[in-house]
Amino acid sequence: MSISYRLNFTLVTAVLATALSGGRAYTQTEVVDPTRNPLPNPNPTVIRNWGTLPDGRVWGMSAGVEIGPDGHVWAYDRCGANTCACSNLPPILKFDRSSGKVLARFGAGLFVFPHGIHVDRQGNVWVTDGRAATPEELQKFPGEKGKGHTVIKFSPEGKVLMTLGTPGMAGSGPDGFNEPCDVITAPNGDIFVSEGHSGQNDKRPPGTSGRIVKFTKDGKYVKAWGALGSAPGEFRTPHALAFDSRGRLFVADRGNHRLQIFDQDGKLLDTWEQFGRVSGLSIDRNDTLYAIDSESNATRHPGWKTGVRIGSTKQDKVVAFISPHPTNNPEGAAGEGVAVDREGDVYAAEGPISRSAAGGGLTKYVKR
Repeated sequence: MSISYRLNFTLVTAVLATALSGGRAYTQTEVVDPTRNPLPNPNPTVIRNWGTLPDGRVWGMSAGVEIGPDGHVWAYDRCGANTCACSNLPPILKFDRSSGKVLARFGAGLFVFPHGIHVDRQGNVWVTDGRAATPEELQKFPGEKGKGHTVIKFSPEGKVLMTLGTPGMAGSGPDGFNEPCDVITAPNGDIFVSEGHSGQNDKRPPGTSGRIVKFTKDGKYVKAWGALGSAPGEFRTPHALAFDSRGRLFVADRGNHRLQIFDQDGKLLDTWEQFGRVSGLSIDRNDTLYAIDSESNATRHPGWKTGVRIGSTKQDKVVAFISPHPTNNPEGAAGEGVAVDREGDVYAAEGPISRSAAGGGLTKYVKR
């Protein structure tokens, strides 16, 4: 575990917390929110409700936003609600980065719960479907059976190119996912999927997992690592993935309030705790790390604010902070997904906690 700069934020009296996982225990030093000290905000101009939806649609919930190789912005809308079950609306949208107008839209009828989004170097769009339809949804809409627990790869025009997982079936083997959270591709095309969205919950469905699954660029299973838990290399909701320029895989281990860093074979390289209860990650071409915290509050992560913590992939240190939307709660409200474009403008995808305060599904924070 990295100790660089940790002492700057460690409580004066060291507090040791014991976390149990599968009968194993480990200790970690309690850290306090680095935003308690004044930090610069490099993106002070806030544009709420950025990105106009077509046909008079109203934004629902989101957790995913990405920048394509042409510089434009990709995101999804959960069909005006927090689910796409039995909706004919296309959830995947491409926005002009300057005007916010929709340039493309697709994916209608293919998703229950779009969750993670990734745009690869060729402009292909990858989206995870984080769950199957609930019994209540199936009772109303029997046609939703056979959707969910998958990763779908689209061409930039919306043609389905690949599907990973068994649609509608949660699984833990090489051919199945259980609540896939995010997906990302390496420079050589290898595919990495994180799964186990319910891992952070006190009451978890049977079979809840916490792992990273690796495939070749053609979708052939390679390996998996991780388990549900809090020990090093384990996960409680590996919510987001990002690569740095060295090819290291950063995992937002949200339920454990940490980032875990791996090589592409699953070897744990480091663990960072300064960036909060991270929901979304973005790493730019200069290895600047943007980590958005949407869930910290007095119950889940006491004493921490939501917002975008900014640092470098070189060290566990927060050097700047984009403030959350103001609310009646001291932690504020921030989105779940985050992306940064080549100009340094930052985009947040607003989820169930922040959607009301944000006034729309996307917020743009303009570079100073």
